[in-house]
Amino acid sequence: MEPSERSTSQDETEPIPVWPGHPYPLGATYDGAGTNFSLFSEVAEKVELCLIDRDGGETRVALDEVDGYVWHAYLPTVSPGQRYGYRVYGPFDPAGGHRCDPSKLLLDPYGKAFDGGFDGDPSLYSYPLPEQTPDGNDPDPDSDSEPEPAPEPVEATDTSIRADDGTPSDEPADDRPEHEAIGELPHLDSLGHTMTTVVINPYFDWATDRHPRRPYHETVIYEAHVKGMTATHPEVPDYLRGTYAGLAHPAVIEHLLLLGVTAIELMPVHQFMHDQTLRDQGLSNYWGYNTFGFFAPHSAYSSASKPSEVVAEFKAMVRTFHEAGIEVILDVVYNHTAEGNHLGPTISFRGIDNAAYYRLVEDDKAHYMDYTGTGNSLNARNPHTLQLIMDSLRYWVTEMHVDGFRFDLASTLARELHDVDRLSAFFDLVQQDPVVSQVKLIAEPWDVGEGGYQVGNFPGLWTEWNGKYRDTVRDYWRGEPATLGEFASRLTGSSDLYEDTGRRPSASINFVTAHDGFTLADLVSYNEKHNHANGEDNRDGESHNRSWNCGAEGPTDDPDILALRARQQRNILATLMLSQGTPMIAHGDEIGRTQNGNNNVYCQDNELSWVDWSLAETNADLLEFTRNVITLRAEHPVFRRRRFFEGHPIRSGDQSRDIAWLTPGGGEMTPKDWDSGFGKSLSVFLNGEGIPEPDQRGQRVVDDSFLLCFNAHDEPIDFVTPDGPHAQEWTPTLDTDIADGRCDAATIPAGSAVTVQARSVLVLRKTA
Repeated sequence: MEPSERSTSQDETEPIPVWPGHPYPLGATYDGAGTNFSLFSEVAEKVELCLIDRDGGETRVALDEVDGYVWHAYLPTVSPGQRYGYRVYGPFDPAGGHRCDPSKLLLDPYGKAFDGGFDGDPSLYSYPLPEQTPDGNDPDPDSDSEPEPAPEPVEATDTSIRADDGTPSDEPADDRPEHEAIGELPHLDSLGHTMTTVVINPYFDWATDRHPRRPYHETVIYEAHVKGMTATHPEVPDYLRGTYAGLAHPAVIEHLLLLGVTAIELMPVHQFMHDQTLRDQGLSNYWGYNTFGFFAPHSAYSSASKPSEVVAEFKAMVRTFHEAGIEVILDVVYNHTAEGNHLGPTISFRGIDNAAYYRLVEDDKAHYMDYTGTGNSLNARNPHTLQLIMDSLRYWVTEMHVDGFRFDLASTLARELHDVDRLSAFFDLVQQDPVVSQVKLIAEPWDVGEGGYQVGNFPGLWTEWNGKYRDTVRDYWRGEPATLGEFASRLTGSSDLYEDTGRRPSASINFVTAHDGFTLADLVSYNEKHNHANGEDNRDGESHNRSWNCGAEGPTDDPDILALRARQQRNILATLMLSQGTPMIAHGDEIGRTQNGNNNVYCQDNELSWVDWSLAETNADLLEFTRNVITLRAEHPVFRRRRFFEGHPIRSGDQSRDIAWLTPGGGEMTPKDWDSGFGKSLSVFLNGEGIPEPDQRGQRVVDDSFLLCFNAHDEPIDFVTPDGPHAQEWTPTLDTDIADGRCDAATIPAGSAVTVQARSVLVLRKTA
């Protein structure tokens, strides 16, 4: 069917009043009376705004006003709830980098809400499929057989083909033959098979809402999935589970507050689509790293009955978190879109201005540069694409009141020609932006392209997921040799990575587990990944996990192994919370959540990936331990300094230092001790009187002094406590050999020995 056959003739209906409108802001903007529509396309020769009625009928309005490649109009009769899309006329020349196809109803890149879904119909693709003739008709009109489904977009889901350190998988994204457009386009109209954009009401009563603006050194981040967090929560009503409103339920807020969390980092909530390849297998893109709507909250996470109400529900969630003093950070995916590679669907950017929005292969513009492992990369070198990214970031801060962003595969955004460049236009724009530069900016500092691993190399405004911290802590506690020196660097804030760029310890986002990889419980229960449920023959996901099963692979009834696993979880949590930097824990780790050894649940929207809240009772001791160690960090600024340690005398004539590294015998670590391949134990003295930075009121910060005793050896070791004129006795404060960590042991005289159990941490506080 030709596109025109779907449209409503303007001659047969009352004409829609159309005013010139304005080129900015882009998108659909309701002002209380009517709606301004604005769309960028440099390649377009003609643009039609398509208004979709309740029955799926279409009324087209030509956008005759064009300023600086922005097509626009103001419709005084259009109000919130109106569904719409665009049809863009222009060249379909894949070899030249252009893929305009007016038979496709295109979503607004600046859309604030979306309705409907994608059904995988061949009309979503702008090229003849094997079962079609060039005009799109069935080659056998008398056949009663169902048409074959659309070809699978050759786009791997975000981490399904990349390791959690950003290195490419051994598996190719796809090995199917390519099907390029030949001759005339199919002209299959996608209306009815694609989503539609929805005009929203931007007005919302924020009351007295304000950003908490928690300093980094006081921040504890909790990474969570909107649906997975509440899908089985017994105290959240059924109709709210898996939604923004469910996440803001008092039971969830109370859990986070009792835990000591100050910021919740939400896995992707920008509107995303499910890959057809996964849908065909009965799976889904659960994680959501497949964005196409950078301004819209994902509609499936809303309990609202109308698409136009999704935004209000998201805003209410943010307001509720802020009332509890908890910041909201979004995991954002500006490195690629859901349209995939050259075989992907045409739903928005590809049909609007393919060459502007995507990085194309220089000498083969029919194909896309792929630094992300998903089929395409957004073209952050184009000013209009950069504008979209910056407009989106500002929108989420100013209109949605979020407090920061974690940038997925952030290295891709910094690629100028090919290499990652700290002086890229994207970094320049962020640095000078008066809104975006003032919120939390967290980089996942790698992508899958050459030279993409950039841990420690982002500009001074940025913090980073510290992949080296994750790897080092895992190696130390599983007993890898020669890890003491690296462990000490990570424990003290990774000055080797961040100090040269003028950053402080908080630039290191310390984590040991995240959504990508094993959960904390699985990290100590499996040596190998067990991803068979993903349908990729266990080939997906990271194969080098730096994990240790403690003596048995997976579930076991052995009490000794279970005790060791529990202690190892406490060891990792204690290390994380007592390290300098900004700690992040993954949802459910505090109650021992398991994925049964699956380290890549990107496609598992079921009990395998959801938080099992019954574990809060089963593993109550682990939950209590996590609360205790976070509380210890919060109460003592010596564990969350704003500046790096110096290791020098504090005052002239005073030989006591801000930090000292000691052997179990009490002597200072020597180069020989640091280089020892078999050494697995050491202690660190943190001087509470050696904190150089003042507090927020300019007052000197003075804290207790602590001795942290780390024993990754498989046998108990006696540690000698420091003595001297300023140390007389030490009090055990936290012990990972105890289920909840609480110590009731007697004080220990300075200079005497205290036994630290095998594979455990003992924290001593100087009390006299």
